[in-house]
Amino acid sequence: MAFPRQRLRRLRQHGALREMVRETRLSPKNLVFPLFVVEGEGQRQPIPSMPGQFRWSIDLLVEEVAEVRALGIPAVILFGIPDRKDERGSSAYDPNGIIQRAVRAVKDQVPEVMLITDVCIDEYTSHGHCGIVREGHILNDETLECLRRMARTHAEAGVDMVAPSDMMDGRVGAIRDELDQAGFHEIPIMAYSAKYASSLYAPFREAAYSSPAFGDRRSYQMDPANAREALQEVALDVEEGADIVMVKPALPYLDIIRRVRDEVALPLAAYQVSGEYSLIKAAAERGWIQEEAVMLETLTAIKRAGADLILTYFAKDAARLLGERG
Repeated sequence: MAFPRQRLRRLRQHGALREMVRETRLSPKNLVFPLFVVEGEGQRQPIPSMPGQFRWSIDLLVEEVAEVRALGIPAVILFGIPDRKDERGSSAYDPNGIIQRAVRAVKDQVPEVMLITDVCIDEYTSHGHCGIVREGHILNDETLECLRRMARTHAEAGVDMVAPSDMMDGRVGAIRDELDQAGFHEIPIMAYSAKYASSLYAPFREAAYSSPAFGDRRSYQMDPANAREALQEVALDVEEGADIVMVKPALPYLDIIRRVRDEVALPLAAYQVSGEYSLIKAAAERGWIQEEAVMLETLTAIKRAGADLILTYFAKDAARLLGERG
């Protein structure tokens, strides 16, 4: 119908009506909170480039996870920072490693939380790369053995889900085979399927002490200019047995989230990465934006694009606000 019969503002005049016809709804249940784990006791180390985020020792991590769960956030994902690193990242698959002990402690004291672990060796290698290195080259197939062992020790510790983030070819299938052979048929895999070689990871690398000692990660992470390739990566992970697929980062790749959502029926995760978080924090500190409004707007945009789950450092703040708003 022509104007003035069709007036779209009619449904925007009243707050209750706007709420009733809202198409996209964000809930704490959509959120996953990332946490960094370090050795020692009583450690709550601030991360300078990520205001409000910390590295936690296991004793305080358990308390933080309990607080997260009390806010209605169903899941956390753990990233380990070991005291010892070597060329192969062997502490990543040590049955008594930092993450393995953290998993046991959290599941013992906060059993109701969905506990996810990152499966990648970059935090554990002396060179900071996500794969075994020989003569400057990342060795794909040799790295798979490390990832298999890492995922298995996480499962043995009691994790609920593993999340391979390395971008090695074939790693989802290798991990699925390893878990199945070890009797862990029911542990799902959330695959970082379309993980781009983004400049927005810098604060995370500071937090996890995982910056590459040489070169970059463009030989295994995706070119930010590519979209069709993302669909190929996702399709391969689905074929290899992924239960959830992920796009990372989130905001600069909303088009990728939408394209994956349109093509794939599996649950879809998106990671609002450290740089996205820090950009908002920095602008808010300078008074250029309203932090809470921008936080919720960006999270809603990610969900509107098609994400079912959102990994975000804003999870606690968003859950508090959403809880207050009912």
